Amino acid sequence: MHVDPTAAVSVPSNDFFLARQPILGRDQHLVAFELLFRAAGEDDDAKLTDGAAATAAVISHASQLGMEQVVGEQLAFVNVDEVVLMSDFVRFLPAHKVILEILETVQPSEKLLARVAELKELGFKFAVDDVIEHSAELDKLVELVDVIKVDVKGMPPEALARLADSLKGTGKKLLAEKVETLDEFRLCMELGFEYFQGYYFARPVILTGKKITPSEMGILRLLELVNSNADSQAIESAVKRDALISLNLLRLVNSRAAPGPQIESLSQALTQLGRRQLSRWLQILVYTSAGAQADLDSPLLQLATTRGKLLEIMTQHVRPGDTASADRAFTVGIMSLADALFSVPMADILDNVEVAHDVRAALLDREGDFGLMLHVAELLEAADCGRKLATALRRVGLTVAEIREIELAAFNWVRELTHDVH
Repeated sequence: MHVDPTAAVSVPSNDFFLARQPILGRDQHLVAFELLFRAAGEDDDAKLTDGAAATAAVISHASQLGMEQVVGEQLAFVNVDEVVLMSDFVRFLPAHKVILEILETVQPSEKLLARVAELKELGFKFAVDDVIEHSAELDKLVELVDVIKVDVKGMPPEALARLADSLKGTGKKLLAEKVETLDEFRLCMELGFEYFQGYYFARPVILTGKKITPSEMGILRLLELVNSNADSQAIESAVKRDALISLNLLRLVNSRAAPGPQIESLSQALTQLGRRQLSRWLQILVYTSAGAQADLDSPLLQLATTRGKLLEIMTQHVRPGDTASADRAFTVGIMSLADALFSVPMADILDNVEVAHDVRAALLDREGDFGLMLHVAELLEAADCGRKLATALRRVGLTVAEIREIELAAFNWVRELTHDVH
């Protein structure tokens, strides 16, 4: 069967967007994103029932945008069913950038296995999706795939251990999907999984008695100085007292996302940045200094900066020319994961840094315009895009087409931020 890629035009181009979910390696660095086609209609289950049309739309739009803009230097996992595998339009994807994810509904017939082998000869790699048992059907595919994705949601630890042990005998890399807690992640690590998909890394695990470290507190105090309009000498003195803050601030302001000429001294950085940009880079710096080492490739930083830029651009759309609101929106987005970063309650974090009332309301209770925008960002991450997203977007004052462009712009800004800054 051959399917014309123009079949994608049967999908109204303004009614969908491309969601992406991070896939991490054992070192907790990003290795890939799964690209998910989602429609944003009034139906709670808004999604294309025609898998071929859905994947055609993903392929068409990802090709137009350029896969580099969608996933950066990472790989892309793309869902494919039997119709897509047997079609010509799968060839529109760059083989070196994608892993074709064979859905659990695909029957491994001789014809299909021959097609997978043919595509492998062209350089494509494959994963098999939603594995919950080591079946005879899986064994027919296993020689042709590179990754086995195991759905760990709701699976008892003993059953998962048995399955992982059986699958390791295939010699293929194992990916745990729908990993939502740190306990699930640790179990999967122990069982030898290579890759992990899910938002476990962004879930706050509040540790009783946990204190913010001196280095983290130093950045929060600097933010406090900037937000309270302290004089420039006091701010510069505070920055210079912490060598790590000074070094990382220089690295950040000289990243590709920071416009202007190379900045070589701290005084020059503080002068040229101004209060607005200094506040922004300090917020980013919180995430690079909270761990054992500064790491701009951490998934938590990527998610936080994406949220920050997403909310900033959303605000620019609905409040044109209101720079102060756009800055506060950025703060809401980037600070929204600080409780996961520090393992302390958000209220305790906000006690250490002065923020505007609407920022506090958004972070603590998801209230106000910024709280609604943050809710939109969370729906986008979860690819939860039926009636909830349609309603939230209408309340914000944005269309699906606008949010898709905003999301791509945010992805691109974060890619520029982290590129060549290690």
